[in-house]
Amino acid sequence: MFLSGLGVKSVVPRRLSKKEERKWARLHLSIPVFVRAREEGGKDSLEFATAINISPGGALVVVRRSLPRSAVVSLEIPSAPIGPTSGLKTSSRAIKAKAVWVAHLDAYHLLGLKFDRPLITDAAVVSGRHLRKASAAV
Repeated sequence: MFLSGLGVKSVVPRRLSKKEERKWARLHLSIPVFVRAREEGGKDSLEFATAINISPGGALVVVRRSLPRSAVVSLEIPSAPIGPTSGLKTSSRAIKAKAVWVAHLDAYHLLGLKFDRPLITDAAVVSGRHLRKASAAV
């Protein structure tokens, strides 16, 4: 598997030990994100990056700037502004996370991030009643 035009093969183990089993399935999507972090000197950094897979518990993000393992970051997903929507719960665009591993490539770095809190996966957030089409009489 090649990483989105990076020309680097990713090695994914075929079999995971019990300790490495994932709690949630990953979605292999390329999602543009802003990564905010605080550098060692206390200076804030902001970088436009790409999450190449995501789950309710974390994400794999490709960045240009090297960050240390255990760096605390905020992922912000850019979105078009929309007005209030009745029946839908508002969601936060900023997700707090911590780097649990870092891999250094030639010009890029991979960050394995763990979210502070799992993303909501409960179907009750958007009730199916609001989404169902009324059945027509036959």
